[in-house]
Amino acid sequence: MNIPENLKYTKDHEWVRLEDGVATVGITDFAQSELGDIVYVDVEGLDETLGQNEVFGSVEAVKTVSDLFMPMSGEVIEFNEGLEDAPEKVNSDPYGEGWMIKIKVSDASETEGLLDASGYKELIGA
Repeated sequence: MNIPENLKYTKDHEWVRLEDGVATVGITDFAQSELGDIVYVDVEGLDETLGQNEVFGSVEAVKTVSDLFMPMSGEVIEFNEGLEDAPEKVNSDPYGEGWMIKIKVSDASETEGLLDASGYKELIGA
């Protein structure tokens, strides 16, 4: 199970990489393995400002659909358009080419409420 040390995590299995006030967000290796083969990623909140824990879209796997939650408050400024043609990148490279959105963060202090790698490992029993 790949859980990079340099990222923050949510209890809903999103990961966050914060750089210069912009957060890149995706789902964790654990989440993609639990979901199975991902066939579609839907982001509804593009160009909208959403609060922490609000739904910004969903990810559809062969057997299930799962909501995606904002790990931090802010404006969704970018969607990974590469996922439209190749949603399986979420399975093959969840922390790289499988990223989902970028957020212009409203309140950087919200990262303090996110899990670090060891906290996330505890959450999933890794």
